[in-house]
Amino acid sequence: MTAPLQARDRYLAQFEQQRAHLPGARQAWLGDLRDAAMARFAALGFPTPKDEDWKYTPTAPIERREFRLADGAPDGITANELQPFLLDDAAEHLLVFVNGHFVPALSRLQALPRGVTLTSLAAALEHAPDALRAHLTQSQRLDGHAFAALNTAFMRDGAYLHLAPGAVVTAPIHLLHLSSATADAPHVAYPRIIIIAEDNSQATIVETYAGLGETGYFTAAVTELLVGPNAIVDHYKLQQEGLRAFHVGALYARQERDSVFSSHSLSLGGALVRNDLRALLDAEGADCTLNGLYVAGGRQHVDNHTRIDHAKPHGTSRECYKGILDGMARGVFNGRVVVHPDAQKTDAYQSNKNLLLSAGAEVDTKPQLEIYADDVKCAHGATVGQLDDDAIFYLQSRGIRREDARSLLTYAFASDIVGRIKLPALRGRLERLLAAQLPKSEGVKEFP
Repeated sequence: MTAPLQARDRYLAQFEQQRAHLPGARQAWLGDLRDAAMARFAALGFPTPKDEDWKYTPTAPIERREFRLADGAPDGITANELQPFLLDDAAEHLLVFVNGHFVPALSRLQALPRGVTLTSLAAALEHAPDALRAHLTQSQRLDGHAFAALNTAFMRDGAYLHLAPGAVVTAPIHLLHLSSATADAPHVAYPRIIIIAEDNSQATIVETYAGLGETGYFTAAVTELLVGPNAIVDHYKLQQEGLRAFHVGALYARQERDSVFSSHSLSLGGALVRNDLRALLDAEGADCTLNGLYVAGGRQHVDNHTRIDHAKPHGTSRECYKGILDGMARGVFNGRVVVHPDAQKTDAYQSNKNLLLSAGAEVDTKPQLEIYADDVKCAHGATVGQLDDDAIFYLQSRGIRREDARSLLTYAFASDIVGRIKLPALRGRLERLLAAQLPKSEGVKEFP
């Protein structure tokens, strides 16, 4: 029996052992949904290089390891251990998850405006499953993604946010996912985030994924957003997993008339990272912004796959991803913008820029436009380059050491994306993380 079949069989066996203990197990519709998702995973198997979308990202390191669902959050984690991952915003609504389990004692929920529901997914599945049924059963958007199918089958916890018409949450909602070592085999978590923003509502959501220590673990996350008419949703994802961790995340957003959705994907950690993001502009006047920054060194591998579907007229999308790669790191960017036949008057722009800091770093970039309408304004482009020797020489002529000059220029390359972050606390935190990650960054720290 081949290794992929053995890995697939392990997950099937785990599912049979766990299905009766997963949240909402008494709901027949949820059991059917989980069964269908597991059958879909069994049919798909793990992606291989023969799959075009996974051509440059091997999943064998995940297949070879045996990950187990953690029974619960480990004891002894203190508020002090959370401090490096918080936003330094006293007004934030904070939900903390450890090894895939919600931890109320570490969370902090301020008074929420009327019409806002914010709770753990496990609680919603147990106590208010009907609120999720219509949304979760629309599983066709997850077809073709084996890891999303695994998430649907095994989803145990996560967050559920519902904004009633007109509801506005001014403080950021922070969903902090931490992984900590367990006594058993390396663990896997399947966080599921569901966000429903009805008409004229507004919220800012921050998802942080991080590790306590450098143990190996696996996170397979799915976030789903429904952005209603005239709603505004700003979404941030900060991925700073441990350097031995695996992270596969998928985000699916559907936008309705005149809605505004912005995504900021920030990848700094992980041994092997894959981010899939799909936005469907499903009504006239929808506005979508995708910003991304990925920084990798050593032998890290980070892959960003995005797709924006303009399905209706007068839609606008702007996408800008930047990558910084050092050592033997590998980056992948595949961005696809599809303008469907009915999407006249579409205005779309896509850009991917990459900076290679070493001879061993490599990136594969593939921006794509598919246009099936004739009255549109669309453009795209990609660049791969190194630091400008003339710019380094200029800074050296002003008394700046060469290594400091390189770090300053690298930081300046990333600052375009950092500057688009609207939350001052998150922007400041990312600036500090980025400065610390740059080689010879002492010079950067001297320039606020």
